[in-house]
Amino acid sequence: MLSRETEWKRLNQHQVNFDTHHPQGMSNVGEEFFLSSVEVLELPGRYTKRDDDNDDPGRGVGHLFKMDVRGQLLDSIELGDGAIYHPGGIDFDGEYLWVPVAEYRPDSRSIIYRVDPDTLEATPVFRVADHIGGVIFDTDSESLYGLNWGSRTFYRWRLSGSGEVINQNKPLAERAMKNPEHYVDYQDCQYIGDGLAMCSGMAGYQPPNTADVKLGGIDLVDLRSAAPIYQVPVTEWTDDGLVMTRNPFLVKERSNGLRFYFLPEDDTSYLFVYDVKTS
Repeated sequence: MLSRETEWKRLNQHQVNFDTHHPQGMSNVGEEFFLSSVEVLELPGRYTKRDDDNDDPGRGVGHLFKMDVRGQLLDSIELGDGAIYHPGGIDFDGEYLWVPVAEYRPDSRSIIYRVDPDTLEATPVFRVADHIGGVIFDTDSESLYGLNWGSRTFYRWRLSGSGEVINQNKPLAERAMKNPEHYVDYQDCQYIGDGLAMCSGMAGYQPPNTADVKLGGIDLVDLRSAAPIYQVPVTEWTDDGLVMTRNPFLVKERSNGLRFYFLPEDDTSYLFVYDVKTS
């Protein structure tokens, strides 16, 4: 029931009271919010413009923050292993948070963590021979979906009741589904039931002789095919011109619509709260 004409009503913007670094994923458990983020200490070679360090993975720290709705820090942990330090989009399965952490480059490696939201105890569940930049937990089919660099490919892992991967030795290529959507790259996704996920993201476009354009959008994705079945642009920006879907998002259903939370800025961030009426 959203469209290009939808009115986005900004309710609040709370300044987060800690350094968020580069936020990636957001989820909530009750009244508590969880934010994954990468702190880059040294850029990987693909970003340094130097020919002699293109294979350098860089250095960084992966963070998972627990905070309240007003941006007050409650707790945090570090996640990763050596060159694997870049967390991605996260999801909550009703009991645990699922957090991917990858190398900061495509076609690389990842660790998928399961995190207790009360204690923040993190358990590495399995590793993937690709950069997983976001996950979605389908509670109806007990399946975990992963999105690779730029969300060009979806992977699916079926899980046992204890959270272990069924048929773990199945080749990664046989788990893959190509994403037919190309106008934005998904940054963060959230399972909403019935095999559907809501995914938000953005992409930059460079017209000639002018500044680049950042296009944001939210898609309703059918996980059985990895195809969007409904798409809407998001035409809300910060005062500095950052589109709201640049970094993580979170959505909650309300009696007459939806409530969205966005955190588009790096380092010094605000948590933006919007209501959208659908009836």
